[in-house]
Amino acid sequence: MSRPLTLAVPKGRVLKVLVPLLAKAGYDASSFLSDDRALVRTTACGRLEALLLKPDDVPTYVERGVASLGVVGRDVLDEKGSELFRVLDLRVGVCKLAVAAPVGFSAPRGGVLRVATKYPKLALAHYAKKGEQVDVVKLHGSVELGAVTSLADVIVDLVETGRTLVENGLEVIEEVSAVSSVVVANRAAWKVDSERLRAFVASLEAALAAEAEDSKQL
Repeated sequence: MSRPLTLAVPKGRVLKVLVPLLAKAGYDASSFLSDDRALVRTTACGRLEALLLKPDDVPTYVERGVASLGVVGRDVLDEKGSELFRVLDLRVGVCKLAVAAPVGFSAPRGGVLRVATKYPKLALAHYAKKGEQVDVVKLHGSVELGAVTSLADVIVDLVETGRTLVENGLEVIEEVSAVSSVVVANRAAWKVDSERLRAFVASLEAALAAEAEDSKQL
């Protein structure tokens, strides 16, 4: 039996959506959600193994060739500047990268806008397009707190439902970009193991099409 195809995946809510999609694609990946600490999981058929990672680490494992394919958000790829092949938009983990500020916010006059974010590269690029200079404060935890405590004037962060913003007295004032999770491929593996990787991606495409058809009939 050939070695299983290695897929780098993020732990958390995206994985919970990905597992049913893999099932539709013909891979029983229920083991990926097992309540234990194993970081490498294999499907029941043995044809696919998953490396369970923090989202920021997925591109690294794929770029280095440890995994042939990965599932990661566009926000992570763009912030890291990863040059991986983006082979399929899974339409999961859909949200937006946005600028948020306290309700009633007014930009400071004559001063430099302070921006708290986990995405300094994307934040700087966004304001550079507008010709604005900003002071970026990089945070790793709850970015909303940066604006609540006046550490920063605004934040740049992912927004899904907006509930956390509302509960902290913040609101979206500007959208930066749309975000979703995509399948990425190691460049060398895409050439060397092309047939197998393309077949796997095709099975995911078929599963997405089936899901779309099911939703139409609801």
